Amino acid sequence: MSTQGAKRWLRWAGRGAVVAGLFVAVGVLILWLAGKFSAKVPTPTAATSSVEQAPEGQVVPVRMLRIPRTETAVGTVRAVHEATIGSKLLARVVEVDLKAGQKVSQGDVLLRLDDTDLRARLKQAEAAVASAEAAHTQAVADQRRFERLLKSNAVSRQQYEQAVTAVTSTAAELRRARETLNEVQATLDFATVRSPMDGIVVDKQVDAGDMVTPGQVLATLLDPSHMQLVASVRESLAHRLQVGQTIDVEFNNIDLECQGQISEIVPEAQSASRAFEVKVTGPCPEGVYSGMFARILIPLDKEDVLVIPQEAVQRVGQLEFASVVDDGRVLRRAIRTGRELDGNVEVLSGLRQDERIELPPAAASSSEASDG
Repeated sequence: MSTQGAKRWLRWAGRGAVVAGLFVAVGVLILWLAGKFSAKVPTPTAATSSVEQAPEGQVVPVRMLRIPRTETAVGTVRAVHEATIGSKLLARVVEVDLKAGQKVSQGDVLLRLDDTDLRARLKQAEAAVASAEAAHTQAVADQRRFERLLKSNAVSRQQYEQAVTAVTSTAAELRRARETLNEVQATLDFATVRSPMDGIVVDKQVDAGDMVTPGQVLATLLDPSHMQLVASVRESLAHRLQVGQTIDVEFNNIDLECQGQISEIVPEAQSASRAFEVKVTGPCPEGVYSGMFARILIPLDKEDVLVIPQEAVQRVGQLEFASVVDDGRVLRRAIRTGRELDGNVEVLSGLRQDERIELPPAAASSSEASDG
C-alpha cells in the first residue's frame, strides 16, 4: 500500500508541475506581448527636447488671423428655361430629326406626325368655305335686287325680308366655315413639332414608327446658357440670405469654384426638412450641366484662428511638432493642427499667440528667395 500511495502522489505532483509550468509560460507570453521585455520610447512632454543653442533657421511669430466663417448648403444644377414637348394628336411618328445633345433653334422641326387624315379634313373645310362664300354672295345679290323691286311694288315686303334674312344666315354660315378651316389648319400644324426655344435636346423619348397619344412627352429641351443652382437651406441660415446677394458656389466633383447671385428665395419651408429653397443664377461655367451636384457657401460671422506657416510643422508618423524658440533655446513641442489656409495651417493646440517658432533651414532659405 505504501508503494502504491507513493506512486499516486508522484503522479499528481507531476500533473501539478505541468499545469504550473503552463500558467508560467502563458504569463511570460502575455508580458512579452505587452512589451515588458523591450526598451521603452521616452514619453514626450510638451517640449520634447531642449537644445542650448541659437536658432539656425528663420524665426517667425505665431499669428492670429481673422477669417470669414462659412456654412454650406447642397443643391442641384437646373436650367432656368426648360421645355417638355408633348403631343397633341393621336398619330404615328413618321420622321424624327433630333437626338440627345443636339443644338436646336427656335422654330426648327423636331418631329413629324402622320397628317394624312388632317389634310383630307383641310380640303373638306376649304370646300365648305368656298360653298359658304358662294351662298353668301348669291344672298347679297338677291337682297339688292329685291330692294329695287320693293320700291316699284313688284315684290312684297315679306319677300324682301326673307332676302335680308338669307344674307344674315349665309354670313353666319360663312363665318362658321372659316372658323372650322382655322381649327383644321391649327390641328394640322400640331402634326409638325417645332422647337419652342433655342437650346439643346436633353432627352428624346420616341422614334419613327411609334404611335403617340395626346399629352405624351416626346422630347425635353433646355437652354444651357441660363442655369441655376437650387439649394435647400435650413431655416437657421435662411435669414442670412437675401435676393440679389452675391454668393460663392463650389462644384466639388469637378474641382470648380465660381460666384452667382441669389435670384429667388421661396418664402415657404419644406414640411419634411424645414428648409427653404434658394435659387442662385449666374454665368454658367464650362463643364457645368443640369443635374450636377454643388454647394453654396453661406457667410457667417468672422472667427479668430491661430496660424503658423505650413513648413513649420514637423511630422513624425501621426505626431506633429513645432520648434519653439524660448530664451535662445529651441524647444520641440507637440502640436495639433487643423485647416490649411493659404500657405498657413491652423493650430488647434500646443501654441499661443506671439510665441516664436523656428522654420527649418530649407524652408527659411526658400522663403527668403521668394521674398527677394
